[in-house]
Amino acid sequence: MSEWEHANAPDPQTNGHRRIEPAIHPGSVLPTRPERTAAGRAGRLRARRSSHGEWSRPSGGPGPIEILSAQNENRYQDLIPLRWGRMVASPFTFFRGSAAVMASDLAGSPDSGLTVQACGDAHLQNFGLFASPERNLLFDVNDFDETLPGPWEWDVKRLAASVVLAGRSAGLSEVDSASATYRCVASYRAWMAVYAQMSQLDLWYSRVDIDAILAIVSGQSRKSGQRLATKARKRTTIQAVGKLTEVVDGQLRIVDDPPLVDHIAEADSHEGVVQIVDHYRETLNDDRRHLFDRFELVDTARKVVGVGSVGTHCHIALCSADPTDTDPLLLQVKEATRSVLEPYMAPSLFSNHGQRVVVGQRLMQAASDLFLGWTSLGDRQFYVRQLRDMKGSVDLTAVQSDALGDYASICGWTLARSHARTGDPVAIASYLGGGDSFDRALVSFAQLYADQAEADHALLRAAIDSGRLEAHEGI
Repeated sequence: MSEWEHANAPDPQTNGHRRIEPAIHPGSVLPTRPERTAAGRAGRLRARRSSHGEWSRPSGGPGPIEILSAQNENRYQDLIPLRWGRMVASPFTFFRGSAAVMASDLAGSPDSGLTVQACGDAHLQNFGLFASPERNLLFDVNDFDETLPGPWEWDVKRLAASVVLAGRSAGLSEVDSASATYRCVASYRAWMAVYAQMSQLDLWYSRVDIDAILAIVSGQSRKSGQRLATKARKRTTIQAVGKLTEVVDGQLRIVDDPPLVDHIAEADSHEGVVQIVDHYRETLNDDRRHLFDRFELVDTARKVVGVGSVGTHCHIALCSADPTDTDPLLLQVKEATRSVLEPYMAPSLFSNHGQRVVVGQRLMQAASDLFLGWTSLGDRQFYVRQLRDMKGSVDLTAVQSDALGDYASICGWTLARSHARTGDPVAIASYLGGGDSFDRALVSFAQLYADQAEADHALLRAAIDSGRLEAHEGI
């Protein structure tokens, strides 16, 4: 048996999948705090904290291009070159689009046996600002396409590796990138210790908002945060409608901007999206369904999103609550496929992957989109949310070392809050301990994995340059 086959050998007791235990078993006697603390310390016997710094790709498994190409089979084929083009732009963009590759790489890695609702794709650019239903500007994880119960370490490792790659992409020194990574992981550990002391209700009500962020940063980071918040507050449905629509024959319509936005004649284009939106309303709470029913669907179009998601069946739906189109609503209809974690974990509890995404998002976020819901059309599954509601993300293109460290530490804080809500913060904090053994190990891992991502990016570059893969770059 090869190293890869051994690392990914199925567990006969879990029907071929890795055993993932919930943090708390429904109906069971709740463990005491000493028992939870002991569970965390027992995790050190299963996986030494220093062992997380050791990593090399197991041999014998599928290669990165093979893994990524397999994802393209059921996507819009005319958009696949755009996906390759976006991924080849830099090692960091490659990393952002290759969550499936990292999931395969982590399948045999050590973990403490402690489970959370994992994001599955917790890199730096999947955090950002958005409006709560109460119109507060929150900072949180904002991408849940891959969410599934799993080891908390996998999210932290993906986040840490993204810090190194973001630093390298911005031209920072290896020392500065490592320092920012250390701050990220140390923040995760410190905040997990804080959450371990909270009551369940206080933990559930906790959130990371813009005011809390601005209170702990200074200098250029504070100024950048204030500018980002101001910009996010302007990114509303009205602004999106102004950019994406025009009046045609007296009616508001989505503007074609192929290949990024276009009206297409496909089975799940306009008529399909009409059905999706009509059926999805049943998954909304009664009060939100009452609000949603005040709108009428007036136009739909396909819209390209993200890096790794390019080619999946994603659309926007333009709705209006007024015949004059002065009261609009823009919804994003996004295809949900199997999580990249699922080949290595127990299968999702939900038969509809749109529901898996929505439930995972509601578990991990302090507050979720007002119109978040799910449905299916034929054999494809979807989730629906507002296209834009005071959303803001940090531009890491030319980030400075101090700013990267500040931002990475905020992301570490935010991820700890999400994991504490869905796992056992007492056990995780006990595993991590008060020293920095885990922090230092993750810096080592992140540098090694960043090297691997750069090598994988070079493989993609070579495949494109040789003509084996077609890529549309710069779009």
